[in-house]
Amino acid sequence: MEDESTNRAGPASPGSGCCAAGSVPPKPAGAGAADAPGLPEAVDRAAFQAELDRLRIREKAHTREGDAIAAARRRLPMVEVDAGTTLIGPDGPTTLLDAFEGRRQLIAYYFMWYPGNPAAGQCEGCTWCNTHLAELSYLHSRDITYAVFCQGPYDESSRYRDFMGWRMPWYSAQDSLDTLLVGRRLGMMYLVCYVRDRDRVFETYWTTLRGVEEMDYSYALMDLTVYGRQETQEDSPPGWPQPRRVDDDSSLRTDGRPIAQWPRLEAGRSDDLTVRP
Repeated sequence: MEDESTNRAGPASPGSGCCAAGSVPPKPAGAGAADAPGLPEAVDRAAFQAELDRLRIREKAHTREGDAIAAARRRLPMVEVDAGTTLIGPDGPTTLLDAFEGRRQLIAYYFMWYPGNPAAGQCEGCTWCNTHLAELSYLHSRDITYAVFCQGPYDESSRYRDFMGWRMPWYSAQDSLDTLLVGRRLGMMYLVCYVRDRDRVFETYWTTLRGVEEMDYSYALMDLTVYGRQETQEDSPPGWPQPRRVDDDSSLRTDGRPIAQWPRLEAGRSDDLTVRP
């Protein structure tokens, strides 16, 4: 995903830069010397391990710094939010407090929305992030509820949830965004954490842009590989394949739609969100 200094979460129109996705895969190494991607220097096992050991020192320092940042995050102050703030769910109007589902904590993903567009015209970055979240039981075991607060209407956006086959709780926060996202730009993706004290609700943390990569194990796994994310903003050696750009939607889209939608279409689902299949 893009650096936080860029506007990757607030495109003027679908497919204009919310989060990016690509269409041209790198050519395989056997495609010919002129077209083959670059490769690292080949060395013996001892030299390889020595370089890896040096890198491991930095990795461990990075992990320890991440632990220290998480410790500081747990010590942030909190701000009260109206527990009765209205959301729209499958049974109609409900409240922010109800979205906790009786648990002590709530993580809400504020999903970007483009009214009236089919699935192909919806946010590729929000799709990317939420597609990774297939199992909620581990969060539930820590007394945490995860839910999507869509920034569009419930009926239309919930059909996108069904099209994608997601199972997380889904609400429309469209009419309450000024309260829930006070001081923040509307129409961007956000992760917001809440805690409740009986019937009172408090916001404890929020992030946007690259902060939402916390949800995404695909990027984390790509970062372990020799070619990384294969995106143009990466610092890679000359000759490394970088066919995907975060500023033209070629990072999280393939052939005009969010990558994760293709298996859904192959399964026979319609991406027309105006009617139920």
